[in-house]
Amino acid sequence: MIKELVDLAERIPKEGISHDALDFVPISIECVIDKEGNFKKFIPHEKQLSLCERIAAKKGKARLLVDKAEEVLEFVDEGILDKSELKKTKSKSKFKHELFMQKLKNYSELQELNPVLSFYETNSSNGVDKAREVFATEVDEKQRSGNIAFLLLGEGKRIHEQDIIYNAIISDFEKSMFELLENRFEKCSTCDSSSYPITDLPHGAIKRVPKGQSSGCALVSYNFTAAESYGLKGNENSSICTHCGRASVDAMNWLLANGSMKKNEKGKEVFNYKNRKNISDDTAVVFWLRNSDEISILDMLDNPTEESIHSLFDSVYSGSKTSATKLDADTFYSLTLSGAAARIAIRDWIETSLDYLQSNLVQWFQDIEITRFDTNEKKISKYYPRFNSLVLSAKSKSDSTVQHGRIGAVLWKSAILGFSPPLWLLNSILNRIRAEQSEKPPEGRKLSLWDYKLPERIALLKLYLNRINKKNERNNIMAELDETNKNTAYICGRIFAVLESIQYFASGGNLNVGIRERFFSFASTMPSTAFGRLMKLTQHHLSKISGEKPGLAIDFDKKLQELICKLEGNCFPPVFSLEDQACFAIGYYHQKQNEFSNKQKNKEKQS
Repeated sequence: MIKELVDLAERIPKEGISHDALDFVPISIECVIDKEGNFKKFIPHEKQLSLCERIAAKKGKARLLVDKAEEVLEFVDEGILDKSELKKTKSKSKFKHELFMQKLKNYSELQELNPVLSFYETNSSNGVDKAREVFATEVDEKQRSGNIAFLLLGEGKRIHEQDIIYNAIISDFEKSMFELLENRFEKCSTCDSSSYPITDLPHGAIKRVPKGQSSGCALVSYNFTAAESYGLKGNENSSICTHCGRASVDAMNWLLANGSMKKNEKGKEVFNYKNRKNISDDTAVVFWLRNSDEISILDMLDNPTEESIHSLFDSVYSGSKTSATKLDADTFYSLTLSGAAARIAIRDWIETSLDYLQSNLVQWFQDIEITRFDTNEKKISKYYPRFNSLVLSAKSKSDSTVQHGRIGAVLWKSAILGFSPPLWLLNSILNRIRAEQSEKPPEGRKLSLWDYKLPERIALLKLYLNRINKKNERNNIMAELDETNKNTAYICGRIFAVLESIQYFASGGNLNVGIRERFFSFASTMPSTAFGRLMKLTQHHLSKISGEKPGLAIDFDKKLQELICKLEGNCFPPVFSLEDQACFAIGYYHQKQNEFSNKQKNKEKQS
């Protein structure tokens, strides 16, 4: 995994970065001084990236000429701190400022730094002291947290952006690396070379990790002796050289941040990630290709359309790759990750060919394809639920980001690698269906199937059963009503849907709580007991309908008899397994969708 990240780092755009010792840092404030070190003014502005000395971790270190107000001015905002915190904060600020000054003095032989040294030492009263006063009164509180850089009055470049400063930083970095390499011949486990040292230095901070620290998280880190061995300390145990460590961090930061602004369906400007997919508040997926930059094929997971899916199907079944771009002999990589305090927790690592990914996506859409009654077009149509909708539909009502992330990670693996979802996911979906089917509708409103996210949950049940059926060489569950399906649980679900319709017509549609709310969970788990009671109740409903609409009563009775005759032994089983409960729910859903369609056809015939 680290090796592939390092290879990616060699391909990603790094305009202006010429050396491992340098990196881009956001700057929000210019501190303008003259050649004698007199302070002139602060220039706050929007964040601008500037090439600076690279610091992998700030603890115990300082960056040359660029840093926060604490380091540059020893500034403490006393107005927002109480007395108990003020003393402690001042002590930390003093320590950070001393580190900043020590770094500055290490480069004191550079004449270009003379104005800055005067600002702090020989001309401090008109320099740093005056700047500290102005900073506290004239710089807005919202902008004080940004990095400060020095700008010489009348010059266009910041002081640290001069080539002589960059060369000095690079020279110092290479000298320190050479010293670390002396008498050490360990080979890096990633690049298999000894060109760079393996040290106990942090590889760098990875930012924008879900639930991670804002200052960044570490991908590789050791902070207790139990994780160390063979007399090695800290990151020496990882056997990753400084170059590969930095490169892997650069690649992760690029994957987590790469994208651009784009208008969504509502016309609002939102940031569109190109190599990242957020699954939950605490989990994200990053992905890339070995030889290409675009992975447009994955856009279908978030925006599935019949046109794009049919194009994908054609490209696979015809053996042609013209509908998908850049698929020749490429490799797809995916990382599922979460923040865990100051570290990154890798939940999953996927490496597969792009051709295999394409075939698995075809199977994914086939397995989640269902039909639903389109209330706008008044007809049954194919429906491919969005990936995020599927993840949300399986999540319980409790605000559990851990559960949300687990579900998303499992479904991502199912889509990319074609794996079967685990049994616990099936149980979670069935619990949601049973719980919400048992809820009473809000007063004055009748809930439809769409209030329950039932189409998405049925799609997930179908996905699970089809993947299991494939292993056991059984017939797959179809996307729409299957009259030939002889599965007992599937038929029982259809029967329950018919019984619900009978009750609906018997009551004239005036029902707040029907058999679905009262019996769905019971019938889907212990059908023999539940249907025994339901059949008695249905006879009363049929009698009432026959007095008002005898033809309709005959049609219902005939339909019931046909379905019961399909049951094995013409009787209901005592209990259903989890897989049977899934078939029951699918059978119920298919029958309801079919009835919606028939109602529309009857209305059209009557008109």
